Amino acid sequence: MQEEVEEKALSFWEHLEVLRWTLIRIILAMVVAVGAIFSFKEFVFTDIVFAPLNSDFIFYRWLCRLASLVNIPEICPGDFQLELININLAGQFMAHIGASFSLGLILVVPYILFEIWRFIYPALYPNEKRHIGAIFSSASFLFYAGVATAYLLIFPLTVRFLGSYEISSLVPNQISVQSYLGTLYILIFSLGIMFEMPVLAYMLSRMGLIHKQLLKSVRSYALVILMILAALITPTTDPFTLIIVVLPLYVLYEISIIVCREKEI
Repeated sequence: MQEEVEEKALSFWEHLEVLRWTLIRIILAMVVAVGAIFSFKEFVFTDIVFAPLNSDFIFYRWLCRLASLVNIPEICPGDFQLELININLAGQFMAHIGASFSLGLILVVPYILFEIWRFIYPALYPNEKRHIGAIFSSASFLFYAGVATAYLLIFPLTVRFLGSYEISSLVPNQISVQSYLGTLYILIFSLGIMFEMPVLAYMLSRMGLIHKQLLKSVRSYALVILMILAALITPTTDPFTLIIVVLPLYVLYEISIIVCREKEI
């Protein structure tokens, strides 16, 4: 009996040691990614972070092409100029650090998921091991799909609407760089997490907590909830923007139904 307890205790400490090295490798990956991004300040801010402020941003070009195809010139956004200001002594330096950390985290998400996969893999049953690789690969892909949707579609629309919104001509807009960056980070991480819907549905289905019939039965309610979330994410008032946001979320919900198991009788 004493030997069994010692073996379990040894196994527990061995698992802690494996977990410790897993965390160390993740931290080292973050340090490398953050350091690399920090070193390319001009490229990161001019070509990535502040690119949606440029009227030549890729999404605006898409809209103008769409406007010419459907002969609706109102869709094409006009010239747009938004001046960012900094009111704190260390504001720009902290913005540089914050951007490096946020973009570094986005960059190493697949590696973090890989380390999690490698940590839990030995404890899985054989039938579970067959699916775990696909789950983590899908999670990485969907996270980046959400980040891309937020950065390329939703954030530019949000910036244009909120940046040009006025309650009175007596109150000019002076947007702080911290406000701009905060909105960007909230949107890209929110969409990155929301796009994990099919992966979450699949895992909950495997655990027996939800099933295909349940998601089908609440489809109409889910659509309403997705529309509310889309309205909260994009405070613009036009239906075109709302459709752009709702459509990928609803497609993800339908994919969630497909990957779920049937109800066990």
